[in-house]
Amino acid sequence: MFYRAVRTDKCVGCNFCWNYVCQSKECVGCKACYLACPNEAVELVEVEKREEISIVVDGEKFSVPAGITVKKALEILGYKFAKYPEKNAIFSPCEVGGCWSCAVEVNGILKQSCVTPVKEGMVINTNVKRLLRAVHGFSGHPVGGVGTPWWIKGRRYIEAACFACGCNLRCPQCQNWTTTYCGKEEPMSPREAALRMTSLRKSIGVDRMAISGGECTLNREWLVSYVKELKRLNRDEKARIHVDTNATVLTEDYIDELVEAGMTDIGIDIKALKLETFEKITGVGGELGERYLKTSWKALKRALNYDIFVGVGIPYNRELISLEEVRKIGEKIAEMSDEVQICALDYRAEFKSKIKRPSFEEMFKVWKVLKDVGLKNVIAQTPVGYINPHGEIHP
Repeated sequence: MFYRAVRTDKCVGCNFCWNYVCQSKECVGCKACYLACPNEAVELVEVEKREEISIVVDGEKFSVPAGITVKKALEILGYKFAKYPEKNAIFSPCEVGGCWSCAVEVNGILKQSCVTPVKEGMVINTNVKRLLRAVHGFSGHPVGGVGTPWWIKGRRYIEAACFACGCNLRCPQCQNWTTTYCGKEEPMSPREAALRMTSLRKSIGVDRMAISGGECTLNREWLVSYVKELKRLNRDEKARIHVDTNATVLTEDYIDELVEAGMTDIGIDIKALKLETFEKITGVGGELGERYLKTSWKALKRALNYDIFVGVGIPYNRELISLEEVRKIGEKIAEMSDEVQICALDYRAEFKSKIKRPSFEEMFKVWKVLKDVGLKNVIAQTPVGYINPHGEIHP
């Protein structure tokens, strides 16, 4: 099927789609604006097949419909794309051009296949290294993420942080949606990003360097190379390289590679125990959702085998997950390690969601439930600050 995106009367004129997402003057049905609109003001209208144009792919000449994306053209020609890493398939998880995992060489230049329009005479090469990634938001961070030790959180900067664009999940309450759905950001090589991060670290006087998202693990080639570059540029013993992730594509061998590259700290968001809860929170269900959920749990177990700092994020909002499921998640984690840092996250209305933020009393109950199953290092986000493992409140 071929699609065209149209704005509906829900549009409020924020122009996020035009300024940060859409990369073509003429709609090619990539669906990026449809996914990215915070007001759900874009509809997809089916259109007829277009006139044929000629392109060259991996040395062979083909005819494909005009007015579609490079990815769609490759799919028509039999190339396989997947939302979970597979052999003999191009990984295409974010679908808005942010992660560059689906990039191919177009007329000698690396381009995101998911949002790039196919053109007459285009020469495409699919056998490429995907060492570009959209990354932004380089800044000092006073709080850190799930993988930041609770005892260093304070009022001054404790980390230098950046955010990788694109995500494989579709959480209605996404807090970083302007990163998740940002496809237009100018991409960086691993070295460019590592140089900028190292410079930021020195300028604000911290030891920790964190990357989050979106979802920073989507482009494996890029992230492993980035961590290696950071390690090479920061040889001192105090340097800490911190990855915050939903861990849904973080396979055991991927973790091994990151640790070998130099990762010292990891924060893993465990979204749920049950698939139905995972789908409610992330917008991804079915076979793919089940695969994502299983991978995240396996990733946590693997990470705990290493001598690195591990933090675990557990979401809470009564409209998304029950206290009983939170308790069972806590029990399962405690069986792996009762020392691991747990951060209870108060999920609230962001992006497309209208849920009410949990109260302090609710989050204290979550904190107590997790402490009661034997987890020693539990902290909890609340509207008035975080609760530390000793039950003290920090603004």
